[in-house]
Amino acid sequence: MIATKTRSEEIIERSAQYIAGGVVSLNRKVNPNIVFEKAQGSKLYDTAGKEYIDYHAAFAPFLLGHNFKPINDAAIEALSNGWSLMGSGTTFWEGRLAELMCEVVPSLELVQITNTGSEATAHAIRLSRAYTGREDIILTLGGYNGWHNEVARSVMPTIEQIGSFVSPGEYPFYSMSAGIPENTKRKVHIVNFNDLESVEYVMRKFPIACVLTEPALQNVGVVKPVSGYLNGLIKLCEQYGSVCIFDEVKTGFRTGLGGYQGYADVTPHLSVFGKAVANGFPLGVIGGKREIMSLFDDPDPKKRVLIAGTYNAHPVNSAAAIATVEFLQNPKVYEQITKISNALYTGLTDIFNEKGKPFALVHNASAFCTYFCENEPHNLHEILNNHDFDFDRKYRQALIKHGIYHIPLACKQGSVSYSHSEEDIDHTLEITRSVLKKI
Repeated sequence: MIATKTRSEEIIERSAQYIAGGVVSLNRKVNPNIVFEKAQGSKLYDTAGKEYIDYHAAFAPFLLGHNFKPINDAAIEALSNGWSLMGSGTTFWEGRLAELMCEVVPSLELVQITNTGSEATAHAIRLSRAYTGREDIILTLGGYNGWHNEVARSVMPTIEQIGSFVSPGEYPFYSMSAGIPENTKRKVHIVNFNDLESVEYVMRKFPIACVLTEPALQNVGVVKPVSGYLNGLIKLCEQYGSVCIFDEVKTGFRTGLGGYQGYADVTPHLSVFGKAVANGFPLGVIGGKREIMSLFDDPDPKKRVLIAGTYNAHPVNSAAAIATVEFLQNPKVYEQITKISNALYTGLTDIFNEKGKPFALVHNASAFCTYFCENEPHNLHEILNNHDFDFDRKYRQALIKHGIYHIPLACKQGSVSYSHSEEDIDHTLEITRSVLKKI
């Protein structure tokens, strides 16, 4: 008998004929290679109709859930009302979105709107260089700040690639991409998260324009700042004349409406947001101190920083972002997300204790990660040296087989949404307990 190809296999093969690498955005290339066809709320559905409870959330933007009706309705209404890409002058929707962002994040005195978080971090670096007249920058080991040259270092390198833990000191720029000029790499200095000594060590040696960091690392799971770290980072930047930039693309609205900075009660000089700001619609935001942001329109062309983009503040995406921020202003929304998230964390803790395998369940509001090691990690070296990567991959793959979807990459953040129900959590815990008995 001749085996008939499934719809999934046909899509995979056809995509491979026309897409370089077979999938757009190569960090989506994973095993098992499932072709999803639709999503609703907390659920994903593959081409065979199988249902999965989704804790991946497309790398975390779906804080409210997939195809969340109030957000979709706002986008549809924008189209129905004739909102279009005007490409000339300002619009109501970009003004309203900017006003909302400045209202909910107190450090934002002026903002600009982009299409992606990567664009926002690129603009933040350029602004910092123009403002300080310097070129070198500091990044965090284990952080992810986009795809452009200055930040495209490996998120999860090996110990062999970066070397053992050093403090004070810095680590090599181990590229995640070919095509990055060596001159670019020489301007980038990489230190460990939670290591103020190394930040100051680099600042003493080089003219640093900015420190760009996630306030909590959420691309290698969830690594939280130790007490005093974020405030110390800002103080060091001010002492040495550098700009402190918080990359809140992931922490952003997941931590709270004011971002992680609001939760930690600190004020960076610039911030970038994305992902959850528009609940899955493509939109980024950069904002911060007026004297820095004003360089986008400085009267002196030698000081002026270019920002341009045909699709910046696209009306559909802007409508979705406005609706998202307005919806999140209801405190009951975060109360519900917290309640559901905590139910999951409490249940998982009980189950892992039953298993008897060392673990550290770390969570920042609705973002979480289970590390299979004795203690909560505080930097990338502690993850690389202590986490059981093989067990993590087996655990994720086993959950996927039973309809619980975490992306099958070790140490990737899990995300809970407003759409997750108590039944979702109960079923997740039931499957997790069953899976852990078998691996």
